[in-house]
Amino acid sequence: MAKPLVSIKHLQINKTNTSMFAVVVVCSIITVFSLMASRALIQQRTYQNRVVAKKKAALNQLKANNSAATALVSSYTAFVKTPENVIGGSISGSGDRDGDNAQIVLDALPSKYDFPALASSLEKILSGGNYKVNSITGTDDELNQQSTTGPPQPVEMPFELNVTGNYPSVQDLVGILERSIRPFSISKLDFKGTDNQLITSINAKTYYQPSLNLDIKKELVP
Repeated sequence: MAKPLVSIKHLQINKTNTSMFAVVVVCSIITVFSLMASRALIQQRTYQNRVVAKKKAALNQLKANNSAATALVSSYTAFVKTPENVIGGSISGSGDRDGDNAQIVLDALPSKYDFPALASSLEKILSGGNYKVNSITGTDDELNQQSTTGPPQPVEMPFELNVTGNYPSVQDLVGILERSIRPFSISKLDFKGTDNQLITSINAKTYYQPSLNLDIKKELVP
């Protein structure tokens, strides 16, 4: 039996259908690619907007910090350059009440625990009295003390002081500590001996205030 002949028109229709299918496939691929590319571009734009916003916020903070630093430098200079310090001494002298205001503040409330410096300071304060300093004991705990990034708070430094002197000099001992620019808080006093050889033991504490660190952080923008 002879095969039926395919008409030219039928062949053209088949060819046209094939071409249209190919065009539809290509258009679909292009459409999907365009949608994915558009989505990626939108996400990238959104991310870049977040980055720009964070950079603007950081820049504004830096400008504010710079203005505050300039004002702080001006205030500090005026504070330390006064002819007379806050306790009535000369800023250029070498006496007990002399020194600029910044050094006086550091002497009154140091930024480190530093127990050896405290012992030396107590010996200097008591050096003019009519008594003998037998011992100054405490804990050198500087390694365990940390600086802070929050508002710094005073930290206690307990110590024990043992001196020997006559009765009038021991009477003045508490007054000497009270007149010091460094704050002292006495919790216990013990006396033994005679009026001429009176041994006094004092349990007390002073303070230091940790320095504030400038913690510059890097922030990851999600």
